[in-house]
Amino acid sequence: MPRLGAARPATGTEPRGLRRFAAPRRRREERCELCAAPLAGEHRHLVDTEKRALACACAPCAQVLDGPGATQGRFRTVPGRYLSDAGHGIDEQAWEQLRIPVGVAFFFRNSALDRLVALYPSPAGATESELDPAAWQAVLAGSPLAGRLEPDVEALLLRRHEGAVECFLVPVDICYELVGRMRLRWQGFDGGAEARADLDAFFAHVRDRARDVRGSGS
Repeated sequence: MPRLGAARPATGTEPRGLRRFAAPRRRREERCELCAAPLAGEHRHLVDTEKRALACACAPCAQVLDGPGATQGRFRTVPGRYLSDAGHGIDEQAWEQLRIPVGVAFFFRNSALDRLVALYPSPAGATESELDPAAWQAVLAGSPLAGRLEPDVEALLLRRHEGAVECFLVPVDICYELVGRMRLRWQGFDGGAEARADLDAFFAHVRDRARDVRGSGS
């Protein structure tokens, strides 16, 4: 993993549900945060757009919030789509413009701020990166995925690795899952072997799930 440079903690841009991904799972029954129904191991997440928090949801509550008009409310259901873009134009030069001190970053449209927000994993959690207009343009123009993002609930996930940049559209909750995993496993200056192996496994999972945007019609 690339070296970790100076980082400024994000303020007001990241959902506060991060600790569910940053701590070991507890042996307790999880419940829907809307109706208190017991939850299965795999369940949906919501974004509380007022509190900037992630919340767990049962299938019926998530289905209601997926219905017509739900996007205007306080809670938004995190979608499950994964898209890739092997033909994107975000190259090494564009990455250098981002000035992000690690090899992974994710971007989402914050509806409250009405702009893209850039974050990256660090031992302190999700850290915001302030980008100049030229860097923003390099990201926005580099792939059609940027224009397909659903505000608040989907993210553009980039990884610089072995001389290339990978580009995916993913549910925003898995980005915070990655942040929590890195925070839990990070050791030393460069993250350590365990964190690097976990990062490789995470991106292998994303690649397996993602469909190419240029051939999917999504």
